[in-house]
Amino acid sequence: MPRLALAAMTGTAIEFYDFYVYGTAAALVLGPLFFPTASPLLGTLAAFGTFGIGFLARPLGSVLFGHIGDRHGRRPVLMASLLLTGVSTVCVGFVPAYDTIGVAAPLLLLVLRFAQGLGVGGEWGGAVLLTGEHAPAHRRALWTSFPQLGAPVGFLLANGLALALSAGLSEADYLAWGWRVPFWGAGLMAAAGLLLRSRLPETPQFRALEATDTRADLPLAELLRGHWRPVLLIAGGLSLVYAVHYAMSTWALAYGTERLGVGRTAMLGCIMAGIAVSTLLIPLFALLGDRYGRRSLCLAGSAGLALWMVPLIGLLHTGRPVWMTLGFAGAAVPFSAVVSVVAAYLPELFETRVRCTGAAVGYNLAGVVGGGLTPVVATALAQGSGPPWAVAGYLVAVSLVSLGCFARLPETRPGTAPGTAPEAAPA
Repeated sequence: MPRLALAAMTGTAIEFYDFYVYGTAAALVLGPLFFPTASPLLGTLAAFGTFGIGFLARPLGSVLFGHIGDRHGRRPVLMASLLLTGVSTVCVGFVPAYDTIGVAAPLLLLVLRFAQGLGVGGEWGGAVLLTGEHAPAHRRALWTSFPQLGAPVGFLLANGLALALSAGLSEADYLAWGWRVPFWGAGLMAAAGLLLRSRLPETPQFRALEATDTRADLPLAELLRGHWRPVLLIAGGLSLVYAVHYAMSTWALAYGTERLGVGRTAMLGCIMAGIAVSTLLIPLFALLGDRYGRRSLCLAGSAGLALWMVPLIGLLHTGRPVWMTLGFAGAAVPFSAVVSVVAAYLPELFETRVRCTGAAVGYNLAGVVGGGLTPVVATALAQGSGPPWAVAGYLVAVSLVSLGCFARLPETRPGTAPGTAPEAAPA
């Protein structure tokens, strides 16, 4: 299990590194470089628009790779999704700016961002199933929390490199070529991830399906016929996770640097401190999820985030690094409670034959609303000189919707709700 968990976490970290590198660039440089004819506000909105295209592609990627995962195995998904995301990310680093090739520049960004989204849409389902279907049932939340750690680790890698480049380069050098370096680095990371994943075994539960020839012929059609309700509730519940994360990491970065005049290096440092807190808490909350249930932690985390959004925006608006860090770290606590258990929770809501498609589609539909729209909506709402309370209201509303969705889903922890949890994996 440690070897499987490490491989899943490493690959997921690389995939999300690729995705977050684009988000950081969208907040800092893509507007002026690729949309120079627009005003600063419209340029930022346009850059966040290309960022959102990746989230629109993610449900399509989950359908494509979910079909592969349910028909041909979890392992092929991990290889193909990582290859697609890595290649498209490296290519972004070579796209010339608007002043070189004109309108073709933002169009190329859109195409490559779409390809990124397809790859990441397939990555999550394959990684959590590879871990969860090997894990003992009484420790499934703990072991599947390791792929979940890949997202904050990828974020810290992406923003740590951006922070080092921002601090070490002049503004002119950063705009000329420095922002491209994290995209180029994705190639080496993807190659290492592919080597690591090439040695992983297929899961015992998929092998059992294959041996008995009980795989779904059309997983998506079967999912829509018999499992549409949990897919929609998952999408509504997890929209909160995406909304809060990208409000903190992408919108807040642009708001702090452009509206509050906080230095790019200081702003990145505050956000990274909050994400680091989340990285430490996820395995601890996962242990609680194995003991007290997945749904319980999702409900508690959603309620906690609803209560913290107004203080978060107030602390952000101070523009003081200490207070902003406190705001981000405070949000990381209830955020981690939800994130720690969803990799065990979502697959447990579906039977084995449609599990890869069901978990991935629900997870990535949430990204369209919560992740793709939040930076654009928050930027549009954050007008005026006072604190952007409208952004807080938006995040509170998303939190309450998520709370309601989780309340309508069953508990799945083995031994607490007979008939809802999947078969236990071998210990």
